[in-house]
Amino acid sequence: MKDKVEIVERWLTGWCISREVFFPVQYQSGFYVFVGDERQKERYVFPELNDDFFELARSIEEPWVYLKVCTSSDQFIGNIPERWQLQPQGYMMTCFHPMSFQEISLATGYRLEFSRYNSTFVIKILAENGEQASIGRVSLVNDFAVYDRIVTEKHHQRKGLATFLLKELEKIAVSKGFLNNILVATEEGKLLYETLGWKVYSLYTSIVIPSGTEI
Repeated sequence: MKDKVEIVERWLTGWCISREVFFPVQYQSGFYVFVGDERQKERYVFPELNDDFFELARSIEEPWVYLKVCTSSDQFIGNIPERWQLQPQGYMMTCFHPMSFQEISLATGYRLEFSRYNSTFVIKILAENGEQASIGRVSLVNDFAVYDRIVTEKHHQRKGLATFLLKELEKIAVSKGFLNNILVATEEGKLLYETLGWKVYSLYTSIVIPSGTEI
């Protein structure tokens, strides 16, 4: 089994491929990504909590630079400046075997649309009127299939669309020889992935300084 640093790097590289941003570069014991979004300029990702994380938390004062670390917030939140705002809990999850799907078919009235860019495969589920009901991506990097931005619109939920989408994305990954699956899930997404055989590999905690914060 790969060590934690290597697994985090694999995931983050896939995330960058999916988002079409520059690849991560080593930053001390973690990784740095220039994202370039208005509300996420940069991100630093640390596989472990250590002084590198705390030094950045003390030195960074500009908004929309994210610090992310594979641990729980109670391990550090009382020891960083108050300008930082804790984000909703994330979960790094892995599945090193085929996902566990029940018999499932695409809900009536929906159709699939496939596309691709670089090593990222995209599946959309469209309603009869052409509206996007669900979308997801899988980026293939080294020996990992990195799943990203699996989203089902609110009024199309509870129809098994996300599960069907994941099944189709996995088919693509397996057809290319990728059997190791990884993603970062929200609290809600975690519940779905666990039913499909995914396991929590690590907590994934994010902090950011929002704009307008007094320093």
